[in-house]
Amino acid sequence: MNIAFIFSIIIFIAALAMVIAKPRGIDIGYSSLIWALVTIILGLITLEQVVEVLDIVWNATLTFVSVVIISLIFDESGVFHHLAIKLMKLSKGSGTRLFIYVIILGTFISAIFANDGTALVLTPIIISLLYRAGFREKSIIAYVMAVGFIADSASLPLLVSNLVNIIAAGYFDISFFSYMEAMLIPDLVSVLASLALLYIIYRKEIKGDFKWDITLEEDLIKDKLIFRLFYPVIVSLVILYSIGGFFNVPISFVAIPMAILLVYLSRRGGNVDYVKVLKEAPWQIIIFSIGMYIVVYSLAAHGLSSYMVLALDYFSTFPPWISFILSGYLFAFTASVMNNLPSVLLGDLALKAGHFSGYIVLTNAIGNDIGPKFTPIGSLATLVWLYMIRRKSGIAIKTTEYVKIGLLVGIPVLTLSLLSLYLETLI
Repeated sequence: MNIAFIFSIIIFIAALAMVIAKPRGIDIGYSSLIWALVTIILGLITLEQVVEVLDIVWNATLTFVSVVIISLIFDESGVFHHLAIKLMKLSKGSGTRLFIYVIILGTFISAIFANDGTALVLTPIIISLLYRAGFREKSIIAYVMAVGFIADSASLPLLVSNLVNIIAAGYFDISFFSYMEAMLIPDLVSVLASLALLYIIYRKEIKGDFKWDITLEEDLIKDKLIFRLFYPVIVSLVILYSIGGFFNVPISFVAIPMAILLVYLSRRGGNVDYVKVLKEAPWQIIIFSIGMYIVVYSLAAHGLSSYMVLALDYFSTFPPWISFILSGYLFAFTASVMNNLPSVLLGDLALKAGHFSGYIVLTNAIGNDIGPKFTPIGSLATLVWLYMIRRKSGIAIKTTEYVKIGLLVGIPVLTLSLLSLYLETLI
């Protein structure tokens, strides 16, 4: 183990600790950027390698922020609150039926507007509605845990469903349509398995009826034009993403203009606070990801990538279906201990260095989509989600409880998703 590798490990641990602890209230982006600069100053990574990192992640980060801005504009216009109330009505007073509908809505939002959209936009809406409907704290925890889990486990189907998907697939030049074609079945398996396991775990908490006071409903639609554009925008984005993929057009070239259009319409209409949306856009996550990518690139360049290649080579000696599962477990484990944003880049570098190709490279996406649920530090969205739950409802979810549910649900869901991906290779 060389000195450069040891320094890289120390810097990574320091960066992650600073991101989690947030000393003196320093934002997560600036924390990772500080340690990225330390990495560059110490000569652990060259400026040419920094440029290489930026080349890998620019499309992903620009797409991510654009998709989140789109989701926030629709949220500000009242679309998601409107949909959530529709679910309350459709449930007809059944807590179990509502639980299923909430997971379905979370699945839909995650697929189109990314996992962060579900975790950070849908959660406060659901908490508010559940309190208004008179749900007990234990029941509310069941619903918010379901939303938090499905946000990630349902983020497999499209490149835009999760920032790590764009990075995992983009590094190997997998187009939007090709990725979607390969991941629709694993996503369906992941969602159904998540629903079944979450229901089994929380069936007692969600059992029973509730009363919905229709007089509490207010006019939720702030901008009728943007509300009417909701489904046309979704259809347009998916079609344009797919067409662009055939011509190697970066998906950010589709997402950015759509975000700009909605911001313009919000400004012109005057009913949606577009300034608030732009302020709440995940700028810090972008800065964080770039900083951590630089730190992790140093780790990979000085030895960690080689160790992962050795592990992947060893896994390849097993029957293919076992190799798929073990590879996915490896990526999921790294995501759970180092956060999925740096983890997915590390996985890409290891797969490339080991000359892996084909469907197995997508185990990196699956592992980094579902693996973060094993621990609270697996993704930034989870850390913010836990903080938001405490701030919005006063409910504090214990780390031990979170990890227990994460492992009980996450491991079977991850396994079944990986197996479904492998089965596609046989067809």
